[in-house]
Formats: sequence, C-alpha cells, structure tokens
Amino acid sequence: MSDALDRNARTIAEFRANEGKVGGVFEGAPIVLLHHHGRRSGREYVSPVMYLPHETEPGVIYVFATRGGAPANPDWYYNLTAAGGGTVERGTETYQVTVRELPGAERDRVYAEQARRYPGFAEYARRTAGVRTIPVLELDRA
Repeated sequence: MSDALDRNARTIAEFRANEGKVGGVFEGAPIVLLHHHGRRSGREYVSPVMYLPHETEPGVIYVFATRGGAPANPDWYYNLTAAGGGTVERGTETYQVTVRELPGAERDRVYAEQARRYPGFAEYARRTAGVRTIPVLELDRA
C-alpha cells in the first residue's frame, strides 16, 4: 500500500473510531469523509478532506480540491463532479450530497476564507499559481 493510501486508511479508521475527530495533520480541523465512485472503474473510494461550513446553511459545506498544492486536481474532484453528487460522513452522520463547483468571485471569496482560517491553503494556492485554480465544491445535503 502506498504511503498516501496507508495514511488515508489510518485517518478514516481514526475518524470513525472517534466520532469524526482525528489527530495528526487534521487535528482540530473540520474534516469529512467523501465517498465517491470512480468515473471509469465504478469502484467506491473514500477520501478524508477538510471542509468549511456555510455561514448560514447547516446542510451546506465547501471542500477544496487542493491535492496539497500539486499541479493536478485530485481524483475525488473529477469523480464527484462527474457524478454530480456523492456521500459524506460528517461526525457521526452519513448523508447524500449534491455537488456544485463554485465560479469566479464566489469561489475566490470562499477559498480566501478557508486560507484565512488555515494558512496552509494559501500556500497551496501559491504552489498552483499559473498552473491551475484550485476548485471549490459546494456540497449540499440532498
């Protein structure tokens, strides 16, 4: 198993054992487990990611396709957008979501707030400047 897959498996197990709370790089941060199906394979995947809750709508969260500042988007981004939805584990709840990619100024505003709260996101944006704009997805409870 690759280091990234092994790390994800440990994070997923810890999340589920501790009602959505984990340590390590995610300690103290809001995270969800995104369930998505491979757009070619159809296989189910689970990806732990940080999220930002909507200011006023409790059923809406934002996730960020940073891939740690890599030059390409993560596979989960392509899988979720192709399917138009997926499943989220948030704390002890599991529910279906619809997906909408945020455009332009709306995307910039939400990303800036995440970067203000978690400066690592500003670093991811610096790493991808001129290569790609990191997508922001709105996940709305279905």
